[in-house]
Amino acid sequence: MSTPQLVVHRDKGLMAQAAAARLITKIVDAQASRGEASVVLTGGRNGNGLLAALAAAPARDAIDWGRLDLWWGDERFLPEGDPERNVTQAREALLDQVPVDPKRVHAMPASDGPWGTDVDAAAEAYAAELAAAADPENHGPVPTFDVLMLGVGPDTHVASLFPELPAVRETERTVVGVHGAPKPPPTRVSLTLPAIRSAREVWLLAAGEDKAEAVAIALSGAGEIQAPAAGAQGRQRTLWLLDSTAASQLPRSLYPPASA
Repeated sequence: MSTPQLVVHRDKGLMAQAAAARLITKIVDAQASRGEASVVLTGGRNGNGLLAALAAAPARDAIDWGRLDLWWGDERFLPEGDPERNVTQAREALLDQVPVDPKRVHAMPASDGPWGTDVDAAAEAYAAELAAAADPENHGPVPTFDVLMLGVGPDTHVASLFPELPAVRETERTVVGVHGAPKPPPTRVSLTLPAIRSAREVWLLAAGEDKAEAVAIALSGAGEIQAPAAGAQGRQRTLWLLDSTAASQLPRSLYPPASA
């Protein structure tokens, strides 16, 4: 796994714009080298802020949207179209404005879908979809994502992997149903740390003073069970994209700025 790298921006708006520009470059480079790209999206204010910045970026047209697979790191297990679902918010922020291939937008199941309210069956179905998209060279049951983005919660959670709960302890399955999450809604679907670590690059997004303690804990050598964000690492790169307030409790000398 890669050593965390740190990029600190002046404010959350600039962070979103810079992250969007960085993502465009990564997607275009992947499509140039392999013909397609695969990205895992995150929700929350920072994930949606990045998507809105991407929608507003003139360079977004450099992406071949028909050759891009989009996945999600987690989802609120709510009915299709619910405004709290990450995919609903992603469509509003970006996806309805660009020519994505609907077949390559891999939304996590909704609670009124084929599996009804059985969140564990829904998680198994998403794991099967990931496995079906994996090529032999991926050496595992998920595709090798080019970029996997995660928001960092004030309690250090990423995706729907909360401190000390069973999902963060999972070592075999790639997707799990989450029961009793401390943040509403309590029922969710989430990638696990093994799936997250399959990505070439993992980007962790945090902005705001309420994230400062979580960032400091996760980057101070905490264990992943107590601080799930500490366990989110990419195979080639782990990038923490922060604004100045989220980075305010970090000893910067320990984490030099990442290269562009």
